[in-house]
Amino acid sequence: MPDDLIINERITIPGCWFRVTFARSGGPGGQHVNTTDTKVHLFFDLNGCDVLHPAVKARMVAAKRSSMTTDGEFLVTSSNNRSRHMNLEAARQRIVDLVKAHLVPPKPRRATKPSRSAKRKRTDAKTQRGSLKKNRGRVKYDG
Repeated sequence: MPDDLIINERITIPGCWFRVTFARSGGPGGQHVNTTDTKVHLFFDLNGCDVLHPAVKARMVAAKRSSMTTDGEFLVTSSNNRSRHMNLEAARQRIVDLVKAHLVPPKPRRATKPSRSAKRKRTDAKTQRGSLKKNRGRVKYDG
């Protein structure tokens, strides 16, 4: 069972909400690459976790739906390093970054429309461009 995960000074996720599995990692590694399990699968029970606000959970699910398992667990994998410990720390840091990014609700978008002068400038530019294209072509000489 992993240690507690500190998100910020007010939020700490207990280690009981995490599950870690290891697998053989691809890529370079030298002689022992095919015998050590350095790839980390870190599962975070997002549905069961009672530390995070439901709105934060909903934003996380909406943003990373492909990372959710059918059991409602959030899956983070890491295989960048040759060390199991470093991969575990990288996966834990990804979860910290994800939770921090979704703690603050997104700013609501207010619908706006272009001003009257912006509309006029746009139509004038279209008219000017159209007349430029219309005047292209063969020149008739009357001489």
